[in-house]
Amino acid sequence: MNLQHPATAGLVSGPYDEGALRAALESARASLPDDRADLAVAFLTTPLMAQTSELMEVLQVHARASCLIGCTGTGVISNGLEVEEGPAVAFALLRVPGSQFKPFRIAAADVEEAHGPAWWHAKTGVDWTQTRGWLAFADPYSLDSEGWLHQWNEAYPSVPTVGGLAGGGPSTTRTHIFLNQEVYSEGAVAVSVSGQLGLETTVSQGCRPIGRPWTVTAADRNLIQRIGNLPALTVLQNTFDDLPAADKARAGGNIFVGLAMNEYQEEHRRGDFLVRNLLAADPKSGVVAVGARVRVGQTLQFQFRDGSAADEDLSSVLSSARERLNPSRVIAACLCTCAGRGSRLFGHPNHDAQLVHTSLGAPLPLAGLFCNGEIGPVGGRNYVHGYSASTAFFVSGSGS
Repeated sequence: MNLQHPATAGLVSGPYDEGALRAALESARASLPDDRADLAVAFLTTPLMAQTSELMEVLQVHARASCLIGCTGTGVISNGLEVEEGPAVAFALLRVPGSQFKPFRIAAADVEEAHGPAWWHAKTGVDWTQTRGWLAFADPYSLDSEGWLHQWNEAYPSVPTVGGLAGGGPSTTRTHIFLNQEVYSEGAVAVSVSGQLGLETTVSQGCRPIGRPWTVTAADRNLIQRIGNLPALTVLQNTFDDLPAADKARAGGNIFVGLAMNEYQEEHRRGDFLVRNLLAADPKSGVVAVGARVRVGQTLQFQFRDGSAADEDLSSVLSSARERLNPSRVIAACLCTCAGRGSRLFGHPNHDAQLVHTSLGAPLPLAGLFCNGEIGPVGGRNYVHGYSASTAFFVSGSGS
């Protein structure tokens, strides 16, 4: 007698083999109630892009999935394994009676045409009160992802959107995103999750705070002029000077700025900051340019990123998730991690996959990919991140 579970995940590595993929899907599907899936989430590496359409048909038909969503990545993730090179397909199948999935395609032109939340509600057929989260994957070369998410945050306030920007080959800017058996090379695809299934999220930005929190006292758009009434570059230099010698030796390109999303908090902790790049500094004026708009009065703290900091940060956010979630209700997860992480950052494979796979105690069915940018919420708003690990946990049970 087969034990039945609400979710399962699988991996097929090597050149495209329809029989092997079909067998893996049928074996996974057999463990689900009613021998079919409500949702299939799938990712494939770029060496398989020539077979994307055929793969999608096999995936949806043999998973018996009502809804299929995914994209190409530079690598894929299945349970505790990461495949960083070579052809591979990773998938997760979910079957939760009473769950609802509303799929939607976003064309690149929609971002220019959209005019307010009501426009998006009419376009998607989903009001902000009717969804418990969005899973989304986008082509980074055709879609203004930041512009889209700015509009999306207004249309779906406080609703988590989790996913990533698809990956292409090393010498191409072509990616594939897919929804059911339709394959696209531009725009984005998204699916609303509601009913008896919701999304809980974690975003690990891979940094640890350094120095102390400061208040921005003069700024213009993305130019920080003064911090704590001192030239911004002076504060940055002092923060660097106070680093341990080992960190100073690795600091080149590894110092970032963290911008607090709520300056009214009495105390800011890890996860309260949106981490963005330091772009340039002017020694004469002391102005520092960063990769985000900055507000006067905003709390700022510089951040340090390396393999050790990324490990510490992911472990910390997953520990917090374990405390706030009911593990018995979490049935699966989708992990979108940066293509710059993996073995090149940590020195060994499977780091992020293993941590997320076992984050709630018992091994969790997990599918994911290595992205060109990760989507997830910080401070109640959704952003595109870099060098991060964004996880969607699928949680069963009513949202009321």
